[in-house]
Amino acid sequence: MAAGLCRAFGALLLSARARLSALPGPPPPPCPPLAAACRGLSGSAPRCTTDPMWKCRVKYTVRPVGMKKTGGRDHTGRIRVRGIGGGHKRRYRMIDFQRLRYEEGAPAEPFTEKVISVRYDPCRSADIALVAGGNRKRWIIATENMQPGDIIQNSSHIGRMAVLAKEGDAHPLGALPVGTLICNLESHPGKGAQYIRAAGTCGVLLRKVNGTAIVQLPSKRQMQVLETCIATVGRVSNVDHNKRVIGKAGRNRWLGKRPHTGLWHRKGGWAGRKIKPLPPMKSYVNLPRITAQE
Repeated sequence: MAAGLCRAFGALLLSARARLSALPGPPPPPCPPLAAACRGLSGSAPRCTTDPMWKCRVKYTVRPVGMKKTGGRDHTGRIRVRGIGGGHKRRYRMIDFQRLRYEEGAPAEPFTEKVISVRYDPCRSADIALVAGGNRKRWIIATENMQPGDIIQNSSHIGRMAVLAKEGDAHPLGALPVGTLICNLESHPGKGAQYIRAAGTCGVLLRKVNGTAIVQLPSKRQMQVLETCIATVGRVSNVDHNKRVIGKAGRNRWLGKRPHTGLWHRKGGWAGRKIKPLPPMKSYVNLPRITAQE
């Protein structure tokens, strides 16, 4: 509306200026500052109107932040992802995926936190937990048996003997015994959890070799990372997420999923079961290359 008003006001000024220039006499006055200020509003420059509010925040907060729905459209207004739109309103809760985050000014020592509450999060399949320790509160991904009142530990120490960690604790992979079920795994030390974050998933620490650790992901693929990467002990919460029954088409609309085409499609060879070899191990370790000596 403002752009339309500015466009009409500018056209009126231009027509008046043309009439004044046709008449004999002194030159017309310069363009007023209001028109100069409104000139940029009627342009076609892209405006970030669909960016969620929580992405613009820099300071961490535990309060829910409002989100704007994109409907699967990018900044140009074109649909990029189909099947998205509508649904119930959601508010985003900022999850701290870096468990070993020390407070400002605190020494780099192991610290404990207390679980205040465990609740449902509309933006992910797993449940989240509000923990408090020191002078701060933060949201984290909850584990399977995490309950309010539990005390969880966060440590970066790697000793000679493996630690006896309980569920919910965060330790480096080098400090955990082989065979431990883990979740919220980092690919690089200090980067934050990027793997094994979905509901009911867990990985297995297979072995430790020369300062690195081999982890089996839920997809059965193996991954090699440094032993200083932090992981959480246990499985991710909401184990029965894959057993939920949608029941009707309207519930998918509540979840923000639009229907696809209702036409019947013949199932080709992609639909059958296939026995494929496991993909090669994914490595995030830059090991030095051994050159052949002549």
